[in-house]
Amino acid sequence: MNKFMLKAGIFALSVVSASVMAKVSPEEAQRLGADLTPIGAEKAANADGSIPAWDGGYSSSEGNAERPQDPFASDQIQLTITNANLSEHRDLLTPGQIALFEKYPEYEMNVYQTRRTAAYPQAVYELAKKNAVNTSLVAGGNGLEDFDTHVPFPIPQSGLEVVWNHITRYRGGAVERLINQFPVLSNGDFVPVKLRETLVFPEYLQSGRESADDNVLFYFLQEVLAPARLTGTVLLVHETINQVKEGRRAWIYNAGQRRVRRAPNVAYDGPGTAADGLRTSDNLDMYNGAPDKYNWELKGKKELYIPYNNYKMIDPSNSYDDILNAGHMNTDLIRYEKHRVWVVEGTLKDGERHIYSKRTMYVDEDTWTVSVVDHYDGRGELWRVGEAYATQFYTQDVPWMAAEGLYDLNSGRYLIIGLANEEDEYMHWDIEPSRNDFSTNALRRMGIR
Repeated sequence: MNKFMLKAGIFALSVVSASVMAKVSPEEAQRLGADLTPIGAEKAANADGSIPAWDGGYSSSEGNAERPQDPFASDQIQLTITNANLSEHRDLLTPGQIALFEKYPEYEMNVYQTRRTAAYPQAVYELAKKNAVNTSLVAGGNGLEDFDTHVPFPIPQSGLEVVWNHITRYRGGAVERLINQFPVLSNGDFVPVKLRETLVFPEYLQSGRESADDNVLFYFLQEVLAPARLTGTVLLVHETINQVKEGRRAWIYNAGQRRVRRAPNVAYDGPGTAADGLRTSDNLDMYNGAPDKYNWELKGKKELYIPYNNYKMIDPSNSYDDILNAGHMNTDLIRYEKHRVWVVEGTLKDGERHIYSKRTMYVDEDTWTVSVVDHYDGRGELWRVGEAYATQFYTQDVPWMAAEGLYDLNSGRYLIIGLANEEDEYMHWDIEPSRNDFSTNALRRMGIR
């Protein structure tokens, strides 16, 4: 069970050509909600029961919607992996995770009981079943046709389909959050970059999706609030569905220049906002944007230790100094569980340019979230390791991240995005934005206020 579980009938189309039709038959789609969960994970437990059956996930109408408390605070550590016993657990780790142990002698991984908490609104389940029989990839796989809102390929047949499931997954529909980005030096020093981000799918605007939203997957606003030298920088993105028809639209307001300009470099390996060179634009959310620079191969499924149910990372009793150490985060505050993941390998196409020659992505079957990514440089050497610290926002039925990390194995620096432990506010799920909030005029107003 710790080896790749290849299923030839599913993975025969792992390299997508222009003619591939990704939709499945109505009979196949009936598996959703039967032996598969409503969004396509295996419902059953694994062979030894260490991964339990999915029973609907964890949902509750009670609790703090903005900053949910840990419903599993009494869970005890089942296993701690260290350099001393690493050899016993290598099959359940990625090469990048193993490299973190090898680089840092004190590095540990605390493994807890697996809890398949992923739960979504019923409407998302219905969309997945609808998309299963309707949605297909456009030529080259760089866009979607006949797609509705979330999860185009709940029964994937190729690596590209898994990538698109991650890109389109449900994250609350319309949400605003106040978070921090931390470029952490090798000695552990950091200066937080405070960000206000708004993510809205057109279906969740006040007026719903209209013709003006043609080909728009979601709208994204990112405003830098601190430190003072960066304050006033605002990024606006209209992410597109069919990126063959039209690529990402992006604009930036630069406080120093006091004007709005198009930002074509906010894509691929363009530098990430205020990240001190530690991430690319397409590193945000573990992976985002057009997938056209890579050949994506679906390698199969495997069992893996991945971060899951990380409520300690949103607990305000843990300060940023408590969480961020030299070299890596405080591993006492990270919860790992064994889950099944899809393994997708992206290899840079001939003639294309990107600082990552290969990215191997490990995608949680229950949420379609890219949970771990191993990034390789132009020489084919392992360079950066990304992890998503998954958390179920159970009052909203939203699986998302408490934070995401990107560790540079060469420099010993790392980047953490998403922490808000020391902030008075965090997640706002009840927003009702208008389409005008995502115009260039709105961007200009935000930049000068």
